Amino acid sequence: MNLMDANLGEEYMIKDIVTDDEELNSFLFSLGCYSGEPITVVSRKKRGCVISVKDARYNIDNDLAQAISI
Repeated sequence: MNLMDANLGEEYMIKDIVTDDEELNSFLFSLGCYSGEPITVVSRKKRGCVISVKDARYNIDNDLAQAISI
């Protein structure tokens, strides 16, 4: 299951980041998206979603949301 399948407002734990792109992996790590970290989908938009990680909110696109396994 990835963030595209998540219910709005429900907290999930990140299980894994599924990507072969090391730069993307590093970017998500810098946002605080790594295994074991709680994450919440705050809202959905046409081309992405707003997530809450470590008391911060980020707008990520659908490709990034699909790379985050919960």
